This record gives sequence, C-alpha cells and structure tokens, in this order.
Amino acid sequence: MKYIALMLAVIAMPSDLLANKFSEQKPNVLFIAIDDLNDWVGCLAGHPQVKTPHIDRLAKRGVLFSNAHCQAPICQPSRTSLLTGTYPHRNGVYTVEQHWRKAPLIKDAVTLPQYFREQGYYTMGTGKIFHRKDQLEPAWDEWGVRRGWGWMGKRAGPNGISGLPTPSIFDFGPLPARPEEMNDMRVADWAVDQINKNYEEPFFLAVGLITPHLPLFTPTEFYEQYPLETTLLPATLPGDLDDIPAMGRKFTRYFDTTPMSHHNITRHGLWHKAVASYLACATFTDHCVGRLLNALDNSPNANNTIIVLWSDHGFHIGEKMHWEKRSLWEESTRVPLIFSIPGEQNQNKQCSRPVGLIDIYPTLIELCHLQEKKDLQGRSLLPLLKDPNRKWDHPVLTTHHPGNHAVRSEHWRYIRYANGDEELYDHRTDQHEFTNLARNPKYANIIQKLTKSIPQKNAPYGPSESRQKFTQEFDWTKP
Repeated sequence: MKYIALMLAVIAMPSDLLANKFSEQKPNVLFIAIDDLNDWVGCLAGHPQVKTPHIDRLAKRGVLFSNAHCQAPICQPSRTSLLTGTYPHRNGVYTVEQHWRKAPLIKDAVTLPQYFREQGYYTMGTGKIFHRKDQLEPAWDEWGVRRGWGWMGKRAGPNGISGLPTPSIFDFGPLPARPEEMNDMRVADWAVDQINKNYEEPFFLAVGLITPHLPLFTPTEFYEQYPLETTLLPATLPGDLDDIPAMGRKFTRYFDTTPMSHHNITRHGLWHKAVASYLACATFTDHCVGRLLNALDNSPNANNTIIVLWSDHGFHIGEKMHWEKRSLWEESTRVPLIFSIPGEQNQNKQCSRPVGLIDIYPTLIELCHLQEKKDLQGRSLLPLLKDPNRKWDHPVLTTHHPGNHAVRSEHWRYIRYANGDEELYDHRTDQHEFTNLARNPKYANIIQKLTKSIPQKNAPYGPSESRQKFTQEFDWTKP
C-alpha cells in the first residue's frame, strides 16, 4: 500500500517537480533497436501510406530527430559504430564478415550496455542488438531470445512467396504464420515480462526487432492492409542515374547477381508486392513497439524510464534502381531516432539538425548521470533535446568501405567516393536526390565546406572471416 501511495503521489506531481525528481536519480533505459527500417514511418513521412501509430505516438512523447543518419549503411559496421562509439573509418570495421572483437583498433572497447553494467545498471538484452550471437558477453546480466529466419524459409517452402525464381532470403510477401509465432513477437513478449518486474537497481533493457530485415515476411493480416492495386511505388525519375558518376552507378549493381535486382523485380511485375511487403513489415514492427510501450506505461517503471528508438540503417526499394542498403544516398542512411524522457518539457518536438547514431552512446551517458567516457567519438544530443532549434553546425558522416563517404548537413548531402567521384544534393529543393549538383561550379564553396568533414585517413580493414552465404563479391574501390 505504501508503494501504491508513493506511485500515486509521483503521478500527481506537477511536471516541473517530476522533472526535478527524475534528474536526481539514475533512470532506466528502454533501448529499442530496429533492423533495416528506413524513413517509411508516419512521423517521418517517408511513404504516404505507411501505418505506424505506435512509433508515431512515441515521437509525440519526446523528440524526433528527423535528420538522423547511420554511420555505415550495413548491419555489422553500423551496430559496431553505435555500440562502441567509434566511426568505421577509425575502427576498421566495414563489412558484415568482420568480427569487431577481432578488429585491432577496438577489440578491447567497452560497449554501451557493458558500460552501463559497469556503472551499476542491471543490463538485459533480447533479439538483435549486436550483429552476431557470439558478441553477447560481457554486456549482459540477462539475455533473452533470438531466432534466425530459417523456420520462416521452411514455412515459405522451396519456391518462396514473392514469385521470384529461387528467392531464398531475397523473398517477400504474406507468411502463413500467426503473429505470436514471429521472431519479433517472441522478443517483445520476453521484454514485456522484464518490464513488468521490480528492480533494486536501474535497468538497461535492449530490445532488438529484426523486421523489416529480409526476408520481408509478415502474417497475412498485416500484408492485407496494403492492397497491391492501391499501393504507391516510391518516387523515381527516368534517367535518374544519368548524372551520377561511374562509382555511384556501380553501387547500384551490388544486387544484380541476386534475385532481388531491379531488373528481376520489374520484369516479374513484383515491385508493388515488394513495396506492400515492406510497408507491412513496418506496420508489424510498429505493432511490436506498441506492445513494449503499453507494457511500460502500465508498469512500476513508467515514470523513470528513458526510451530511445533507432534503426541501424535505411533501405532502398527501387529508388535509383537500387535495392536493400549499401549505398550513400538518403534512402540507405536516414533512420528513425526518437528520445522520450519522462517529465521532460520538450515533447512532441522535431529536430531537423543532422545527428548520427554514434551520438546515442554519449547522450545516454549524460541523460543517466553516468561518469563521462572521454574516448567516445560522437557527441551528446542533450543540447538538442533541451532546444531542438538551437544552432548546430555538426554535419553527420556515413562511410561504406574505406574512402567512400557521405556528409549530411541540414540542407545538403555530399558524397565522395574512393576514386574521387562526387555527388551533391540540395535537400531544400530535391529531397529525392534526383539532381547531382557536384559538377556545377556555382556550388564549389558548398563542396569545399562539406569536404572538411571527409576523413583524411581511413583505417585498414580489420580481419575478415569467410564471406557469408548471402553477400556478393564486390570491389568498392573503383568503378
């Protein structure tokens, strides 16, 4: 009864007093990681038909960073960067085949959850947080569940669901499965059980939702929310690649040898089905996020838990005739990033300043009143959480293999490839990056300014393991 009375008193506090009370103690952290979710989220307006009511309501409870970008447009290097607080060009992790604990420059790095554990937090994780299952310790006090996609492939059968010939993991469509069978529902259910418990110390709970990673499978009830006859394709432009340099055009050919090439998708008439499948995946993932939010709202931890939601990189669905990730364009780098802080006055705010996933680590340290970690290479976003409109002259950097970099400022994207090829886009007038301005001397001063954010040196590749089954041999250094 005393506990209930105390909770009622806290809920009844004026918001300014609640904020002060919150700042006096170490808050819990609900850390929601989503795999391959681009800006097709309602609050980011990346696709006009997408239904993500729960992520949208989370955005209304905090600050949505509408110009947030990954540091690498592929899982392993992106998550390595976020979780170690280091840039790819400085840690040497560029591919999915690398094990970051074997990379000489960061093999002894203290990861974000590991640091929270060392600072007295009870750390729990489930789903996909690190890229590989063998990278779990020493980050966690408790670990939940994580399953691969193999069972879904068996359920789909040898011919798959999409209609592509021999699709394997490059498949999409409605899976004959109940929602509770899906990997992310099992992950969310485990996390809900932890949220509902009481803890003697503050907790850090990381929940990794793998959808919409390939294959783009969802239960039929989610897929049917996007009828093919009314599903809109992403914005494209005939001849869009004509003004892109040779290196940029080569990036679009990475998937040419897979079933999910642009030519294969279009010649089989499956573009609408692929778009509907991705939208359905976004809605299903949103449903899982909703379960987490509802559980937290009804738990003893509701008033003392920071929520941060992010995706590891974006995803192309035919833009620039490119599929999946592995590009330096907006579709591959832009991601959802939301911070919700109990008692904070800045709710339902949007920040258009450029920020990176690398900034999450130092931001959470400051929000949770932990000892400063001086070797982190990102910067705390606390100033923007307090004032989303404040001046912020810090362009964000994305790297895909040594020497290939994109710099995103508030209005501009500048790409420079390893061979010196360049692209420049003005997002005030060209949000789809249709017009490459790099060769126009009128913009030489813009390029000169953005070039200052391009690294002068690139760390060599750390040790690589055998090429994975679904990755392709590809030379990222020359056209």
